This record gives sequence, C-alpha cells and structure tokens, in this order.
Amino acid sequence: MRNPLRSEAEAFRFLVVVIVGALVIVGAAYINTWVGVAAAAIVVGGVAWWLLRAPSGEPPAPRLASATPEGMHRILVVANETVGGRRLREEVTRRAQARGQTEILVVAPALNSPVRHWVSDEDTARAAAAERVRTSVAGLAETGLVVRGDVGDGEPLQAIEDALRTFGADEIVISTHPEGRSHWLEQGLVDEARERFAVPITHVVVDLEAEREEVR
Repeated sequence: MRNPLRSEAEAFRFLVVVIVGALVIVGAAYINTWVGVAAAAIVVGGVAWWLLRAPSGEPPAPRLASATPEGMHRILVVANETVGGRRLREEVTRRAQARGQTEILVVAPALNSPVRHWVSDEDTARAAAAERVRTSVAGLAETGLVVRGDVGDGEPLQAIEDALRTFGADEIVISTHPEGRSHWLEQGLVDEARERFAVPITHVVVDLEAEREEVR
C-alpha cells in the first residue's frame, strides 16, 4: 500500500484530502441522508484509490552507479541548513585531500513549507538554498578544491538521484543537524539513501549552535 506519510508534503496533501472529503460528506448529509451516504462512498472510494494506486512493495529506484572519469575522484555533498557548517567543510576537505584530484558538487535541496509546496510557490525556497550553496562553495574553494554548487529537488532522495545522473560520484556526504533537531534523521534519510544508491555514504553531524558558541 502507498504510504501517504512518507514525507511532510505527502502528509499535508493527505490531510487536505481527508478534511475536504469530510466537509463534502457533512454538506451532502445536511441536504439528504442518502445523498450523504452516496457522497461518503465516493469520498472513501477516492481516498482508497489514491492510497492503492502504487502497489504494495513498490520497487525502489535503481541503485545508480558512479560515472567518474578515470583518475578523478568525485564527492557529492548533500546538505540543507548545515551546508556552511565548519564540521562539514573540514570533513569534505579531509576526504578530498586524501584522494588527490577531486571534484566536489554541493547540492542543497530546495526545501519548502507544505503550504508553499501545495501552491507550487518554490521561488523563496530555491533562493534560500542557492544562497546557502554559494556560502558553502566559497568556503570550500578557499582550500583550493575544485567545487561547484547546485540547488536540488525539494525531496532529498530525488535531489541525490538527479545529481548522480549528471555528476556521478565515488562517494556521498550527507550533512544533518544533530539527532533531535534534524527532520532528515527523523525521516530516516541516511538509511534510505544507503539502501537506494550503490555509492558509499558518509553521514556528518553539524551542530551549528555549538559552532556559533565556539566563535563567540
């Protein structure tokens, strides 16, 4: 069965469908009992179709292989708010310098609020992600690394898949907030990415609050 709560956006859409359906049933029942029964049958049937349209045990996306040129090592960095964190920058720099000739692609998913996502307003989210990427790329470039950035799909797993199709990668570094403050960890993003992609994945925890305290 399709899981309607696999992401925040999916859960929001499911909630809207349930609320609208309930209002339709109540309105129809106010007109006539049998009209209400008919409306309930239609709404329940529609919700059931929506849940079941993806078959049980839907196969995962293909485990994409690396397409790195010979002699080159590629690192895909995926992060949102932590993309400019010192801990992430140090880890990526260390891994790149240990591999020799390395290319780095920093991707920040354009995460959006459920309401903005519902009305297809993604400009604000993409602009914020682009600014975070610029900051991260500038910090890594100061170390002499070959690095570029991009704004990815609002769904992190899709953002990774898109990047692998165009960039390839020998390894992926996913950065999150600490446990308890990270939506990605709550959603099991790192574990799902390791199951889905045939590329080694390193998880880096960035505590931005601790880093700010260190600076003070």
